[in-house]
Amino acid sequence: MLVRLQSAIGRYDLVEQMVLIPEPQIHSFKNYPTAQAINLIVAYNASPNSHTALDIAFCIAHQTRLATNKQVTVQAVYVVENHQDDRYLDKVKWTNYLTPCECGVSDIYQSTTSVLTSPKLPGIAQNFQTQTITHLEQADKILWQARSLAEEWQGSFKSHLRFGDVAEELTKVVKSEAADVLFLGCKSINHEIIQSLGFNFPCAILGIPNGIDE
Repeated sequence: MLVRLQSAIGRYDLVEQMVLIPEPQIHSFKNYPTAQAINLIVAYNASPNSHTALDIAFCIAHQTRLATNKQVTVQAVYVVENHQDDRYLDKVKWTNYLTPCECGVSDIYQSTTSVLTSPKLPGIAQNFQTQTITHLEQADKILWQARSLAEEWQGSFKSHLRFGDVAEELTKVVKSEAADVLFLGCKSINHEIIQSLGFNFPCAILGIPNGIDE
């Protein structure tokens, strides 16, 4: 995939620059009978670097579809990080009350951090409700930007809204979606997110190359 990208943009140093963590020897979680589909996961938070990573992923997906006729899906993952004030709310079964319609986000995956958007939940402090709704509104805007870019590329796209630790939630999505690649908006293996993900990751991790905007 990177070789095709190199040819498309006329640069021949992308493999060396973009591969932060190489593909592992064994994909124990992959479902081999359906492995013809390709899943590209992008850690997205609307920052310029993450937007560049998403754009590169769509470009690679487009070229791969043209060359192989395989189904390629780009998936953007936005993680709302844990807040200490929310810890005592973690025991509540929010999935009984929360629906994608209430959040206005295409795909919701419940994790360790509690979520509150419905007025059906009595006895919860108003400030927690307001704070969480604000997080969800911000997340919806961020994922809307990702969906807008997907429409420009006219590619297959899926979005995930997760709650918890960024590295843990990215790993969960990579495993559940049997991802082939995780794209990050960083340029070095020394970035803190790489240190958090670890070097024994279940799929290859790609960053963004230097001078990509030039």
